[in-house]
Amino acid sequence: MSEEILINVTPPETRVAVIENGVLQELIIERVRQKGLVGNIYKGEVCRVLPGMQAAFVDIGLDKAAFLHLSDFNSQELAIGSENIEHYLKEGQKLVVQVTKDPLGNKGARLTTDISIPSRYQVYMPYAGNSGVSQRIECDEERMRLRACIENYLQKNNAPGGFIARTAAECVEDVILYSDMTFLHKLWESILEKSKKAKVKTLIHEDLPLSIRTLRDLYKEGIEKVRVDSRETFLRLVEFAETFVPEVVSIIEHYSGERPVFDIYNVEDEISKALDRKVKLKSGGHLVFDQTESMTTVDVNTGGYVGGRNLEETIFKTNLEAAQTISRQLRLRNLGGIIIIDFIDMQSEEHKKQVLTALQRNLDKDHAKTKITEVSALGLVEMTRKRTRESLEHILCEPCSTCGGRGVLKTAESICLEIFREIIRVVRQYNVQQIMVLASEQVVEMLLDEEADMLAELETFLNIGIKIRAEAEYNQEHYDVVLL
Repeated sequence: MSEEILINVTPPETRVAVIENGVLQELIIERVRQKGLVGNIYKGEVCRVLPGMQAAFVDIGLDKAAFLHLSDFNSQELAIGSENIEHYLKEGQKLVVQVTKDPLGNKGARLTTDISIPSRYQVYMPYAGNSGVSQRIECDEERMRLRACIENYLQKNNAPGGFIARTAAECVEDVILYSDMTFLHKLWESILEKSKKAKVKTLIHEDLPLSIRTLRDLYKEGIEKVRVDSRETFLRLVEFAETFVPEVVSIIEHYSGERPVFDIYNVEDEISKALDRKVKLKSGGHLVFDQTESMTTVDVNTGGYVGGRNLEETIFKTNLEAAQTISRQLRLRNLGGIIIIDFIDMQSEEHKKQVLTALQRNLDKDHAKTKITEVSALGLVEMTRKRTRESLEHILCEPCSTCGGRGVLKTAESICLEIFREIIRVVRQYNVQQIMVLASEQVVEMLLDEEADMLAELETFLNIGIKIRAEAEYNQEHYDVVLL
């Protein structure tokens, strides 16, 4: 299986696409105005204690207070033997917390006091009572070696807490692992010092930018290329890799082609398809995704597929294909929480077992933690997928005011960025000196206000004139780039 990672960088946003066998599997978007907070460490202040929920709201300087549950306390704090939140927290109390989930919808960020700091090979947990090894490392001998390496470091350096050896640590020399643990230990000591001097409701430690996190978290053996279309980001990635992931340096490539990097594997088209409710299956069947506040439902339909020797065989083949497609779509759309899959009813217990096995096998490729149940009497499969950031739909779209919230459309910001990419594509294809952008009033307003600097920068960079005109009849997603 061939794998590539594409990194598209522009001033307003960074987008990372994970490609397997030429097909988009995962998309991560980080915008300057909506930067992810997971992994950030803050000095917060308790603003409200909720005894009935065994939780508290903590002000860390964001628009909404963040949520801290008793179950997210570190083991050292819980060792005093009380299960009442009021025993640990009171209003006005200062504490160091880490974000584990970004704000989602109307909910604030989710917090923990059980701090964890990741690196390429390990995760350091200064308050943990023990250490561990990734379950993906199956060799017992290698697991024992990694545990021994961690224990030796903790004893020799009198370091608190423990480490978890990540999958990337497999077969890595002890000396490299020791260096990695030393770096994490020193980083934690510096965070502690900052926390003592920091003002309340302020950021103490910020996680790496998305492009570098990609090398740290997504790179694995088998990835053939990491292509990035920004030379500045390319140099940063090489510098980071030379220090922390030297084996990756040779596969990092600066993409300077005339076509946008995401056009190589039709990523833009796949993103548009991932915003549709309906997903077609090669067999002729289709899936319908409905995302709500409490859960996501997936309905499997045979559609026009009537092949096969009998109905049961048709249903079985459709469900098998659906299991593979659902796994990919959950990852691509970044759907999390409770997910209900309505497979087509199967009579054969063996068929049910094979469909579940196919679903689990494909979910094993997912970085997010998942759990599935058996097929119920109604043909439903309940599953959960860990959610730490907004879904693709929530990032790219907003509720449609025209239809009263029953549908969605891309935000004005998303359309502005699409227009910028379309301008670059048109200018590279045709010898033009001036173009006209026709768009809705909302998009034009953003182009001339919040995106004015970017528009001016684009004119200078491409050496062309760009005119903007609002069209009252255009909806927010409708625009045209006209050559003059």
